[in-house]
Amino acid sequence: MDGGAIIWALKQNGIEIVTPSQTYKQESENAFMMYVEFGMAQKVIDDLSRNVKRGLKQKAEKGWLPSGAKPGYMNDKYAEKGNKTVKKDPKRFPLIRKAWDLMLTGAYTPPQILEKLNNEWGYRTPKHRRIGGKPMSRSMIYKIFTDPFYYGEFEYPEGSGNWFKGKHEPTITKEEFDRVQMLLGRKGSPRSRTKEFPYTGTMRCGECGAMITAEERWQIIFPECKTKFHKGKLTIKCLNCSISIENMVNPTLLHYIYYHCTKSKNPNCTQGSIQAKDLEKQIDSLLSKIQISEKFRDWAVKYLNELNEEEVEDRNAVLTSLEEAYDDVVKRIDNLVRLKISPQNTDGNLLSDEEFKSQKEALIREKASLEEKLNDTGNRISKWIELSEKTFDFACHARYWFANGDMTTKRQIFQSLGSNLTLKDKIVRIELAKPLEWIEETKDEVVEIRPEFEPEEKFENMLQLEAYYSQNPTLLLG
Repeated sequence: MDGGAIIWALKQNGIEIVTPSQTYKQESENAFMMYVEFGMAQKVIDDLSRNVKRGLKQKAEKGWLPSGAKPGYMNDKYAEKGNKTVKKDPKRFPLIRKAWDLMLTGAYTPPQILEKLNNEWGYRTPKHRRIGGKPMSRSMIYKIFTDPFYYGEFEYPEGSGNWFKGKHEPTITKEEFDRVQMLLGRKGSPRSRTKEFPYTGTMRCGECGAMITAEERWQIIFPECKTKFHKGKLTIKCLNCSISIENMVNPTLLHYIYYHCTKSKNPNCTQGSIQAKDLEKQIDSLLSKIQISEKFRDWAVKYLNELNEEEVEDRNAVLTSLEEAYDDVVKRIDNLVRLKISPQNTDGNLLSDEEFKSQKEALIREKASLEEKLNDTGNRISKWIELSEKTFDFACHARYWFANGDMTTKRQIFQSLGSNLTLKDKIVRIELAKPLEWIEETKDEVVEIRPEFEPEEKFENMLQLEAYYSQNPTLLLG
């Protein structure tokens, strides 16, 4: 548009344009070049715009916010160009974290926290030439408390719906962020994905066979009038006294997660819901049934390794026999080929095409079978022992890992227990994996043996205990 206006002025008003390279006049022949130069300039601008956008997108895909740092963070100005990262601001990050902590207590409103941040803690924005060095604004404190960036995710460009997992160190956890959104009485900024739950997608309804899903519920109790109400998209204030959640001081927050049938296969499915804490109690009970002590785990692994050493000679003898058989079949294949191509067999008197094809296919099958046995015999026992060690280790520590692990850990442990995971009448049912099923059956035997050798810390008792394990038919059955 600017180029068109200049060309129009040149043609209609008779202006003269002087540049370092040449002068453009109304009657000059080089006026045509102005069209070309404006077009080239626009092409350069378009290319630059595409390159910049592509670079910013690549930076976002790497996990780094491609814009100015948020309060509490700073851009690493010493990083290599094109690889700029975001790191904690050593002066302001602790203050922002304290602000989140105050908000999480529920005893302070955002304006009260802002007052402390600016006047008591001395927060000032970073200085950049002629700007900065000022207290935080009221609008910024609300932006901080509703920005998913602080728990590790960001949207770029804003409003695009494209979310990325940030590599910066989060200020808070996702759970803390959700709690603050409840206290603010807002839906908060949109997140990159829906809420994830550890056990969805793993169980089916025991009545209709549909998948089990989960939903999150928040309830708020206003301390002044003791009114309890569900926090929804439209419910942002007390139903009794009409005070907004944002202005409540120290409200009680109740958080629930329910698992229930999706009813996608049968809308009339009668199965109810179960709270996550009750579901996890059942999973913990299942884990307790396969839990073994470290001493028994150590004995089992030690015994398996001793068995492996005893079988080395037998395994070597088998390998030698298989290798001889393999060499023999290779020679037979070579001899068969030599016979087929020998001068005496030009007319097929010694070996016809049909005979050659039939015998060759049989030998090739035998060769492939021997190759498979050779590869399997050498590694089968070692792999079996490795798998057994992992199984005993799982049985020994899975209950602790489940109690102290994150969502991903809990999900992996639950799925590792077995197959056909169903939920019916608020009871979890699992077909235990065969090794874990054996551990569950033999655990009672281990518990009965131990009291006979108390205290087990004595060296003599431990030797007797290991000897009893090694001779017990129940324990050696698996």
